[in-house]
Amino acid sequence: MGENKMKIHYDPEVDILYIVIKEGPIKDTIDINDDIFIEIAEDETIAGIEIWRASKNIAEPIATKLAEKIKKALEIKA
Repeated sequence: MGENKMKIHYDPEVDILYIVIKEGPIKDTIDINDDIFIEIAEDETIAGIEIWRASKNIAEPIATKLAEKIKKALEIKA
């Protein structure tokens, strides 16, 4: 019995991050907002997540949070 493994693809030309949770036919797509779309499989489970403007919606918040933690760690040592 095959096991589904999550895959992550990023297309830098269009700045879209796509997370494949399970492969197969897509029954529906739900728009969460202007930049996030959830793909629903035929069995009603989440098949994938598409994130547009990924650098702003994913990378920038992560980098900001990481910078805050580094700044706090440096303040504690000072």
